[in-house]
Amino acid sequence: MDIPESMQQELGAWNGGAGIDLESWIGCMGRYDLAVGYCTLFWPTFQWIDGYIVREGLTADYLNSWAGEEGATRYSVECLVNHLHIADIHCNEQVTSDKVVALGKVLKEIYTAKLKLQFPEHPCEIQFHIPENKEDILGYQLSFFQIGGENLPAHQISAS
Repeated sequence: MDIPESMQQELGAWNGGAGIDLESWIGCMGRYDLAVGYCTLFWPTFQWIDGYIVREGLTADYLNSWAGEEGATRYSVECLVNHLHIADIHCNEQVTSDKVVALGKVLKEIYTAKLKLQFPEHPCEIQFHIPENKEDILGYQLSFFQIGGENLPAHQISAS
């Protein structure tokens, strides 16, 4: 992994200026409770709800609120409910564009692998949006949808 430029100075200052690699750095700075929490982000669970593939925890009622919008397609619903603003991962810290790009690229690879593993019969496209204005930190988003749903009308999900 390429180390984001905004982290290179901090990592280089470790060990009396000899520097430290990322894995050793997280060993010094990280916590096990955070590592467990990050599993939900870095190896997410997805669920199938009546033809939709969505992130775990979403409900049929929530999907219905978007599927009922005029002109909604399966694509538009999945794209919307499955989006993640990279800057929202940590709400208490300033983030730089090079860090959100590094995270977004890795998350795209992870989501691609996990969705292929969990839903091999339902290919998905995973998109990492990089805004034109690189300083628009909230514009960096990850989302996914099933391929082929672009023209399928969204449908309401009946209560189970």
